[in-house]
Amino acid sequence: MDLLLDTHVFLWWDSGDPQLNAAARSAISDSRNRVFISAGVVWEIAIKRAKGKLAFSGSLSAAIGANRFMPLSITTTHTESAGNLAWTHRDPFDRLFVAQALSENMTLIHGDGNIAAFSGLAQLWAK
Repeated sequence: MDLLLDTHVFLWWDSGDPQLNAAARSAISDSRNRVFISAGVVWEIAIKRAKGKLAFSGSLSAAIGANRFMPLSITTTHTESAGNLAWTHRDPFDRLFVAQALSENMTLIHGDGNIAAFSGLAQLWAK
């Protein structure tokens, strides 16, 4: 199975945060699954870090590699799909992650109630 982690899930996994539930931990650690991190996650963390809203030390790219995750680039298809989603959620990063998961046939692992309400998306609750 191909998994896409949202920003909080990546941060929880990387820091060993107990907020990440056992089902999500199991799916992420299962060697049969491929785990992807969107370039949007790196972008969102970089923005929050620059604004002083998030402390993350070191290189995000290095952390992705150290966790043996695979980077997922943002394509024009992803961004067009994100803009065309029939969904009122306004967070552009959440819209991007949903569009990427749909476009790439991935299961999105997240802990966001707004995303959970989106139907037609393969998803795994992380909290």
